[in-house]
Amino acid sequence: MGDDGHETETAEGWPVSLRGVTESVVTTLGPNELWNAAALGLHAPDDADAPVTATTWGRTRTRRNFERRGSGVVQFVTDPREFVDAALTIREEEGPILPSADAWVEVEVERLDAGVEGGASDDGTEWVEWALHPVESAVLAERPLTINRGFYAVVDATVAASRLDVPAYDTDELLDRLAYFAETVGKCGGPEEREAFETLGEVTGWRERRESRG
Repeated sequence: MGDDGHETETAEGWPVSLRGVTESVVTTLGPNELWNAAALGLHAPDDADAPVTATTWGRTRTRRNFERRGSGVVQFVTDPREFVDAALTIREEEGPILPSADAWVEVEVERLDAGVEGGASDDGTEWVEWALHPVESAVLAERPLTINRGFYAVVDATVAASRLDVPAYDTDELLDRLAYFAETVGKCGGPEEREAFETLGEVTGWRERRESRG
């Protein structure tokens, strides 16, 4: 039962219930035989017979590894630091499963659609939509889950930070949004959320950029 009283269904082959857009971390095997970790939003289908989908933005390592290997390992984590590392840094591991993963699912990917957002191909952002077909999955940890508002603010902040300097998005608006998320993390987050947001600030320099606007 969902928190709004509606039933939630586990998509066939997936280890967790999916509804709306579920944030995850995906690892993909690169040409150096290391597993690259990246953030990935999973779009649950309205039709039970349709696949779960995800969209990659830009010519990222995830996109290139999807194209090269045709597969990846989607993982569900609750450590906000993992989301910041995956979304904003280059993280490579020797194995596909992150130590913090509560559950994982190996997927084969199928290219569904592609296009350019925010302009022509020379200045817009390329995107590719993928269907994710589960192959094997496992649940590693089952426990009561408590999430504070700071956690959600960190996740939303990684999205805003990843769009900085993307032509389709207004940079000043994103910087103001990050300031709001920083306040939320400061008031409502715990040590892990604050550490994650501090890393986000170090990687992006968003505070300094906002102050330099004048």
